[in-house]
Amino acid sequence: MAFNKRRTETLDYMQSMLGQMRTMAEAERCDMLTYLIEMAYVEVSDIIRGERPARVRDQVRNSAA
Repeated sequence: MAFNKRRTETLDYMQSMLGQMRTMAEAERCDMLTYLIEMAYVEVSDIIRGERPARVRDQVRNSAA
C-alpha cells in the first residue's frame, strides 16, 4: 500500500515537472526538446491512468508468451 502511494506521488511529481519543463522549452523555442518532453509527459500520463506498463521490457515479454 505504501509503495503504491509513493509511486503515485512520484509519478504525479514527474508529470508536474515535465509540464513545467515543456513550458520552458516552448518559451525558448526549442521545438525538438519541447516535443520530446511532451512525449515523456504523455507517457507518464498513460502510466498514471494504467493504460501503459511502467516497464517496456514487461510488455515485450508478455506479448512474446
